Amino acid sequence: MSATLRPPQARQALAPGAVAALGVFAAVRGAGALVVAAGAWWAGRDPVRVLGFSWDSVWYLGIAAHGYGRTQMWAASGSVQSDYAFFPLYPLLVRLAGGGPGAGLAVAWAAAAVAAVGVYRVGERLLGARAGVLLVGLWAALPHAVVLTLAYTEALLAALAAWALYALLRERWLWAAGLAALAGLTRPTGVAVAAAVTALAVRELAVRGNRAPGVWAAALLAPAGWAAYVLAVGVHRHDALGYFAVQRQWGSRFDFGAGTLETAGKVLSGGPLTIPVGVTLAVLAAAGLLAAAAVLDRTPLPLLVYAGTLLLITFGGAGYFESKPRFLLPAFPLLLPVAAAMARARPRTAVAVTACMAGLSYGYGLYLLLVARVPL
Repeated sequence: MSATLRPPQARQALAPGAVAALGVFAAVRGAGALVVAAGAWWAGRDPVRVLGFSWDSVWYLGIAAHGYGRTQMWAASGSVQSDYAFFPLYPLLVRLAGGGPGAGLAVAWAAAAVAAVGVYRVGERLLGARAGVLLVGLWAALPHAVVLTLAYTEALLAALAAWALYALLRERWLWAAGLAALAGLTRPTGVAVAAAVTALAVRELAVRGNRAPGVWAAALLAPAGWAAYVLAVGVHRHDALGYFAVQRQWGSRFDFGAGTLETAGKVLSGGPLTIPVGVTLAVLAAAGLLAAAAVLDRTPLPLLVYAGTLLLITFGGAGYFESKPRFLLPAFPLLLPVAAAMARARPRTAVAVTACMAGLSYGYGLYLLLVARVPL
């Protein structure tokens, strides 16, 4: 894959490709949602509640309905979990959409559609229209892609990230910074988008001598959303590091990968291996290999910084191990080398690979939500 951007005159009309990419995404993830809905109906459960009121969705919908202030105490461990661990943009949009699981799903699905087009635009600009469509198909068929059809924040983060990265590729600095600020209000890993904007701005300032006001503004504005929420929680708790204390109460902290390596070591030494743990280890290993491929393939700097920051947070963070693949779901630039290779393959091969991945994703999503019922 070449990092050189294709000149405008070499590009074909984008609208048909974007429509095709959106159609592929809707087909892959729509079928996945139908599989989960059918499974929920067969199990005697309400499909809307399964998709829109599971695990973190309960917290988001509570914030949308009542604002912040809910805590949950666990007598066995003595821990106190606070809803201040959850960033505000998604519950605000759910509240504006009317609240409830249906509104949560509507916001998430709309964000997923916007993300799919953004992912296509990035892929098309770097690799061409065919690879852009394949990139969307691969992203929609990832093992944890069922999260894109839940009332979760990954779809919203992916949408803001994809369009911010596309804006950076086109040197639209203020658009990129504004979207990065919104990403920082979406979830903790939204800081990865700000890192991408700031890294490119610093290169422009220090290496290329670009002193344009937009570059300076982008470097300063990009982290504003994330920093504003972290500071707001600190003010509320009368502790400058109050947000990180909240995260520690949830068991989330940065341990430089010690927890990840410990879990992997237990499995490799013959410890118990559940399906979610095995899939998580496989996803982490694949993500590391894809990151190496992206670096060797000279993927543009902002995409490397964005995906690399997500990888760093995911690998280095302690917490619920089986959630790590979900944290990597917005890291679609890691799939660029795979999309480039598939674009060179025969069309039937690309379709077969995507279809097989989608089928496995459907089965795994059904297992997570209705069989294992492990927190996502």
